[in-house]
Amino acid sequence: MAVSDERQRIMPTAHDREMGQPLDYKEAVLLTNPTNSFIKGEVDDKYQYSCDNKENRVHGWISQTPRTGFWMITPSDEFRTGGPAKQDLTSHTGPINLNMFFSTHYAGEVLAMKFRDGEPWRKVFGPVFVYINSLSPDVQDTLTLWADAKEQMFIETENWPYTFPLSEDFARPDQRGVVSGRLLVRDSYVSESLIIANSAFIGLAAPGEVGSWQLENKACQFWTQTDSEGYFLIKNVILGNYSLYAWIPGYVGDYMYDPFIIVTPGSSERVETLIYDAPRNGPTLWEIGIPDRTAAEFFIPDAQPRLLNQLYVANQQERFRQYGLWDRYTEIYTDDLVFTVGSSSYQTDWFFAHLNRYFYNDDGNKTYAPTTWQVLFDLEDVDQSSNYTLQLALASAHEAELQVRFNDPETDAPHYTTGLIGKDNAIARHGIHGIYRLYTINVPGSLLGIGTNVMYLKQTRGDGPFRGIMYDYIRLEGPPEEIY
Repeated sequence: MAVSDERQRIMPTAHDREMGQPLDYKEAVLLTNPTNSFIKGEVDDKYQYSCDNKENRVHGWISQTPRTGFWMITPSDEFRTGGPAKQDLTSHTGPINLNMFFSTHYAGEVLAMKFRDGEPWRKVFGPVFVYINSLSPDVQDTLTLWADAKEQMFIETENWPYTFPLSEDFARPDQRGVVSGRLLVRDSYVSESLIIANSAFIGLAAPGEVGSWQLENKACQFWTQTDSEGYFLIKNVILGNYSLYAWIPGYVGDYMYDPFIIVTPGSSERVETLIYDAPRNGPTLWEIGIPDRTAAEFFIPDAQPRLLNQLYVANQQERFRQYGLWDRYTEIYTDDLVFTVGSSSYQTDWFFAHLNRYFYNDDGNKTYAPTTWQVLFDLEDVDQSSNYTLQLALASAHEAELQVRFNDPETDAPHYTTGLIGKDNAIARHGIHGIYRLYTINVPGSLLGIGTNVMYLKQTRGDGPFRGIMYDYIRLEGPPEEIY
């Protein structure tokens, strides 16, 4: 099976799974006596092969006898729900080859399509391209089939939108429009000049609120990335009214262009230079992580040797896809995580997910309890009459509640609580992100002191291994300053 250049492996059979040992949920099985002894002792779980929409262009299977490939090619993800960062299934043991147009995976019920009171709805899914290839007798390397499938994917992508569909509901090339422009960032605490929004994700989706594209599930979305100068060109947009949305790696929050953009057949709409005012109230005092909407930069442990998928032993960049990492927090941290600003490193000292701690009760049953993380930071001066700001960006949450306290972990009322949030289930499904959330939290200076301060982060919902959050980025800002 091949999902990408880095994710290719020999797979078990459906019978191998049936004979295996079920793990914490039905999708995960330990292969105890597979037909191919090479994969004995590995974990098989379909969620280990999930992929972001923006990267899900071709995946499939290679057969040795006959030497044939079977591939699912998706030339456009305009019809998929949830935007380019939405994750979903690809191929998995069966052999099964999927094209997921919509689901609640890595998002939860908020992305479920619901229709009430006779609401009319019409949408075209696809077409998608099922590609079957084979090798000539003089070619021995079966991975040549993968290379050929990728080439075919580029051809199909270049040919999108297709001209052959006869349905009146499918918008042909001459029935679509183009939207272009430029995106810049204003953050006066970083630069006196406007900053180029390099590699920003920018797209058109149904009119809504800032960031609502993540939860949009009934219409099409059209996305691209800005170039090195911040310019963008969104092509092949279907007739309709849209809001223009964006997010920019390196900056927290979401951008939305207020006026609707109206696309008509053959139209070419150029918007004014757009400026994103990055959320900020004061200078950076300290920060943890990289604002990229994932937890990939943080410490991700090795899996238990008895629960490995060998693919992610070789591919360390995606080792977050290993099974059972939710229990590794307890096994590595005998006490809860303490991070000291200035001496700790987020790459090695900040666990990628804020998880519950397991223990065994008197009956010998595995039980879970909430955990509290600490961030220690020094302040040389404190203006107790002013307000500080905590920018708290979450990459994922599942049935979690995060409480924030400063310098007193025992206060009955937290300084801030998110309340119960999230149904992403990214922890169980080996994701590194889900639905993005940003909290801009006011911190009165009276809560802080000169010298060492402690911020307590408590995930209060301790029922089970999969409740928790993934942080994207945390920043403490000082009181506002005059910027000239």
